[in-house]
Amino acid sequence: MQRRIRHRYAAERRFRWLGLGAVSLSAAFLVFLLATMIAQGANGFLETRIALPIDLRAAKVDVPPARLAGPGADLALAGAGLEGAVDAAANAAFPRAGGAALLSDGAWLRVRDAVKRDPSLLSRATTIDVPVATDIDVAMKGDGTPEAEGVVTALRARLSRGLNLSFFSGADATDPTRAGIWGALKGSLFTMLVTLALAFPVGVLSALYLEEYAPRNRWTDLIEVSINNLAAVPSIIFGLLGLAVFLNTFHMPRSAAVVGGLTLALMTMPVIVIAGRNAIKGVPPSIRDAARGLGASPIQVVFHHVLPLALPGILTGTIIGMARALGETAPLLMIGMRAFIAAPPDKLTDPATALPVQIFLWSDEVAKGFVEKTSAAIIVLLAFLLAMNGIAIYLRNRFETRW
Repeated sequence: MQRRIRHRYAAERRFRWLGLGAVSLSAAFLVFLLATMIAQGANGFLETRIALPIDLRAAKVDVPPARLAGPGADLALAGAGLEGAVDAAANAAFPRAGGAALLSDGAWLRVRDAVKRDPSLLSRATTIDVPVATDIDVAMKGDGTPEAEGVVTALRARLSRGLNLSFFSGADATDPTRAGIWGALKGSLFTMLVTLALAFPVGVLSALYLEEYAPRNRWTDLIEVSINNLAAVPSIIFGLLGLAVFLNTFHMPRSAAVVGGLTLALMTMPVIVIAGRNAIKGVPPSIRDAARGLGASPIQVVFHHVLPLALPGILTGTIIGMARALGETAPLLMIGMRAFIAAPPDKLTDPATALPVQIFLWSDEVAKGFVEKTSAAIIVLLAFLLAMNGIAIYLRNRFETRW
């Protein structure tokens, strides 16, 4: 007996250590993933700037102050030759280091924004920090060519680094220094909005019907098996379905967030149905019996008692399903959301891309500057996913009822 007890305790200790080792290994992989992404993507949130002395009065850039306050200020400054004035100032200030070639394609946009904030810059000389070209930016971050590193060494006193705010407010661009994440993030938000608006009510109502009203027969069993199989279908199949139905049959706008949302809704709906049915099953039968005993109708039992008690589990499953849909790329590639989108979408039918697709497109670029942009975009996507899963955990802990 003592020997059997010792063996049982030893088995329990081994199981405890195996469980602790599994958790530690999972945490180590997660830490390694996050540390790698942060180390590679931290520079993607930063930009290198150079102090550019410029005199717009001498360059004869003259725009009436009234036009700077109106909606046509950007066109007025562009038409007044501001871009040429910036290039000329760079050629004069850095003749031995490449002149205008040192600056990013969007450097004159930084000067334009400064003039819009302070119109007095048109009548005096000043120094404005503008972003440098990609090769100089990469060299400043320690991974450039020998020629670019020589330029960095020569101009070290004029160079500085800071947070790249345009990364959070811009869209895709051919120049890595101008590429931003807001266009793709806005497209993802629009796509998730359409997905949630369609998949959540249909999925919850389907779960309620199957669990509370559907008769138990072979057809109901067939529907249940089909829903379980749909939840395991590869996501690219839903992309092919969206291509065939929404684009080729209904001729909806290509690369639009509404089409992406409809396609992902088809993929997310089975997950919501399964999660909803499990949550509804978790409501004790005594709740239904008590409600019926007090005279409640069947629909009152469902919507006044069963659904509110099952809602935390339904919301948790819905958010997890939405998080899975947020990270999908294959279905969106099939419906054309891989186009080059230079401006954030304003409505659901505008051409758009999504965050995972934008990461895929940047990873396929040959310019070194897009490497860190890719890692920075992955960090944004991971933060978005962690936030959604955190909301799911909060909802579960906040509203869960233990019986």
